[in-house]
Amino acid sequence: MFAAAASVATLTTLGNLPQALAASTRVAPTTVTLPVRQVRTDLLDIGYHEAGPAEGRPIILLHGFPYDIHSYVDVAPMLAAQGFRVIVPYLRGFGTTRLLSAETPRAGQQAAVGQDVIELMNALDIPEAVLAGYDWGGRAACVVAAIKPSRCVGLVSVNSYLIQDIAKAGAPLPPAIERGLWYQYYFQTERGRAGLEANRRELAHVLWKNNSPTWHFDEATFERSAKAFDNPDFVDIVIHSYRHRLGLAAGYPQYDEIEKKLAALPPITVPSITLDGLADGVIPATDGRVSAAKFTVRRTHRQIPNAGHNLPQEAPKAFADACAELARTGKWRT
Repeated sequence: MFAAAASVATLTTLGNLPQALAASTRVAPTTVTLPVRQVRTDLLDIGYHEAGPAEGRPIILLHGFPYDIHSYVDVAPMLAAQGFRVIVPYLRGFGTTRLLSAETPRAGQQAAVGQDVIELMNALDIPEAVLAGYDWGGRAACVVAAIKPSRCVGLVSVNSYLIQDIAKAGAPLPPAIERGLWYQYYFQTERGRAGLEANRRELAHVLWKNNSPTWHFDEATFERSAKAFDNPDFVDIVIHSYRHRLGLAAGYPQYDEIEKKLAALPPITVPSITLDGLADGVIPATDGRVSAAKFTVRRTHRQIPNAGHNLPQEAPKAFADACAELARTGKWRT
């Protein structure tokens, strides 16, 4: 099965390219703060950064946990300079994105973050876009690409296919991987909830170091992003996310239809570029073959040297190049 599926994928390791090109995937640290706009959907007041011409082809960049929009502080201007319209939203529970009603469930499940992307696109009158992300953001992009492919011209996803197989969440992973997921098990307990509430910055700092052991960020860079964790819904949404994915918290009824579709692990039917950081401290890099069957059209898998879990901030040129490639070659309908 994998041999047949692999025919739609090609593998590139940037380490095989000339040394100067590999080195160019790094950009000097910066403490520039991205300006933020706000837009409302039915449920959310979403904070987002926008760059590039309004008439440019849209690229939506989606961050993970525990990070924020500044994962794209270097990627966004690279893409804007090429004429693309770049949208970088805070996910629900982060930064200036707020749920409008106190009565709305603080859902962190994959269907919720995926639906938020669709609603953001509707609010900004974006019929279709290249969707790109890692961690929570990569999962949101995969969800949209799988269930609403008409809205996604191309997908860039770190760590390949990220839709959760919740039915098999109880199956153990190799111990070397389980070790890196300690925080997910911590969050299943009320002690973990209290720890996240009391020590969100300290916990995030530990994860940044463990997730990206070769990334030597400075404290100003960390603090710029850590402010996003002061969102009043941060803890509730994070806890629900990690409990739901392990099958230990129910989803909310308004997302049942989407979750039912996701439970079937639908394939990605849009052109895709998947990226693995060779220094990822959470998910070890692969050659892409295990997930190849989940991509039914053109898919390229690339391994990025010296990049960890927060790949777009650690290797911005590699990430921006993937986004631009899909934006240029994608079949745009509008």
